[in-house]
Formats: sequence, C-alpha cells, structure tokens
Amino acid sequence: MKVPMSSPDLTDAEREAVAAVLNTRTLSIGPEIEAFEQAVAGLAGCRHAIAVSSGTAALHLCVRAAGIQQGDLVITSPFSFVASANVLLYERAVPVFVDVDPATGNLDPEQVEAAAIALTSGEGGWLPRKNAGNGGKLRAILTVDVFGQPADYTQLVSTAEDHELALIEDSSEALGAQYKGQAAGSFGDAGVFAFYPNKQLTTGEGGMVVTDREDWADWIRSLRNQGRAVGDSWLQHTFPGYNYRLDEMSAALGRVQAARLPELLSNRAQVAEWYGEALADLPGVELLTIAPTTSHMSWFVYVVRLDQAINRQGVIAALEQEGIPSRAYFEPIHLQPYMVEIHGYQAGDFPVTEDLGSRSLALPFSGVMTEEQVGLVRDALKNALEA
Repeated sequence: MKVPMSSPDLTDAEREAVAAVLNTRTLSIGPEIEAFEQAVAGLAGCRHAIAVSSGTAALHLCVRAAGIQQGDLVITSPFSFVASANVLLYERAVPVFVDVDPATGNLDPEQVEAAAIALTSGEGGWLPRKNAGNGGKLRAILTVDVFGQPADYTQLVSTAEDHELALIEDSSEALGAQYKGQAAGSFGDAGVFAFYPNKQLTTGEGGMVVTDREDWADWIRSLRNQGRAVGDSWLQHTFPGYNYRLDEMSAALGRVQAARLPELLSNRAQVAEWYGEALADLPGVELLTIAPTTSHMSWFVYVVRLDQAINRQGVIAALEQEGIPSRAYFEPIHLQPYMVEIHGYQAGDFPVTEDLGSRSLALPFSGVMTEEQVGLVRDALKNALEA
C-alpha cells in the first residue's frame, strides 16, 4: 500500500520509557500505572482514572458498576463499534437502540428522551422484537462519541437525571475532545477511553475509566484485579472479578503519550485540515459536520460520506488497486447477524444509522501522514469516483 490505513505517532521518548520498565522488577501494578492514571484523570478533569486492558473492558466495568443485570434495559447507539453493545450482552441486559443525528452520527437526544419517557412509563414501541427484557426496567443510557466528536450532552444529561438513569459515556474515540468547553468523558457517571494503535493516544492495547464517583472507582479497581478489595492480601478476593489489568510497559507508553497529547491532537487536526481542503471540490463526497457545540474536535478517523448513488464497494476496490486502503465505517450494530438472531432487529428499524452505514467511508488517517500522502489519497479517490 502506498499509504497505511493508520500509524501510531511514536518518538524515542516512548521507546525509552518502555525500555526503562524492562530494567526494573515491576512489570505489573506499579508506578507507571499510577502516573498514567493521574495524567488521564487530569486530561479528563475527573477525580479518578482506572487503567484497564482495553476500552471494552473499561465499558464492561462501567456496566457492572451501574448495577446493570439480566433483563435490564439500556438506551444506546446502533451506530458504533460493536463493543458498546456487546458489554450489555455480557450481563444479559437488553440494548435498546435509538437512532442517531444525521449530521454527527451521535445519539439523537430528542429520540433518547422519547424512548426514556416511554420505557419508564411502561409503554411499548422502543423494545426489540425478541427477548425484550421480560419486564426489565430502564437502568442507563450508554452514549458514544463518534469519530472524536462529543454527543449533545446538555439534553442527554438532563434526560438521565430526570429519569434517574446511570449515564455511561463511551469516549473511546474522543480523548481530548470538548463539548461546550468541557472534556469528553466527564459528563456521565463514568467515561471510557481506549488506546488501540489507531487512537489519538496509544498503549498498544488498553483502556481507561474516568469518574468523579468514588464508589464506582473503588468497585472498578477491585473488579479489574480479580475482585481484590482494599485490604485483601494477594490470594484474598472479596468479590468475583476479572483480569482486566494493564501492564507497566503499556502504562509507560501511555504516560509519555499523555504528556504529548496536545501535540498529537494538533498533528491529527493538521491532517484533517489537509483532507478538508483536498476533498472539498470532489462531487459526490460529503465531509463530516462539526457541531457548533463541539468546542474542540479530537480527530480519530477521517470519514467521508458518499452519495447514495455511488457504488461504495466499487470505490473501495478501485482505491485498493491504486494502493490506498479504505473501510466501510460503521456497519450498523442492529444488523450484525448475532444481534438479529438475539433481538430480532431488522433492516429499516433505524433509517439514519443504516443510511450512514451504507455511505460512510474511512480513508487513511493518522497524525504522521504527510500532505503528499493526503494528495495521493485525494487523487486516487477522484479517479475511483470518475471510474
């Protein structure tokens, strides 16, 4: 490929930090974890940060902290990576999908409010066709900050408070973003970040829960470490837990990346700006809308939307022939085969999500891309569209 789909932005400082850990006797549960947690807590403006092995693990621990159990209902987005719904299935809870805003791809707060009113009053109309909770109660809203842009939290927070619902914020794609001047991840009972290699900040694999709730923080720290409560010895386990720990090498990498976050975000914003200029005049290509409430965009991927009449799969194939990778992004969660089997969702249930899922195309993107590489992508996309 002429241009990689994504690349981590690493320097010698990260490599030296990881190597330094290997010269110690502490490869897990040590000072690097604490330093990394403190750094991310500061970035999110939250009192507590708990490092874990992945963003999925972080979301799962938040679901457990919210007390969500079998049959409980949770409002969430069908336009996301599957992990945000899968963590509900882990506890045999029911994801109640609500359609998204056509401009941003984030949850439509008006529909969330309507669903919350209906579900808390016992009305139907929002539940999936199969396994519809068996009379379970609405317990939470799990939002997703898609592509590095925060959801519209003013009404979402109000809805959660009015209906006494937990609010879990999946900011796995939005570290460093701000909504009306407030950091993504800080609006709900807890927020989640993920650090896969294509993220704004990477630890290779890893995730983080941020929260101001001390009870949730204590519970999540226990669960990530096999259920050891404060005061337990090495082989004592007060609760049934998980091995969701993050190792010291990954934490050291994350600590240095966290210190570089302004630079990392600036690099990605520059690439996004180059893309915006390069693609602005391409017919049939729609660029992502930045909402007025997004006071700081944290570019995670660069996604465009093709006109409905364009054969997206043909464009993907043509780009690949020119050495340019691309991806359909996202496939609607409610139409994943297992979700159809479990809950009976069908095509047409969430038209905005399905429209975005059929037209969205992720182009190569990272903070280390050059303007020349952006030009290569633009030329290849132009040729593919003309073909």
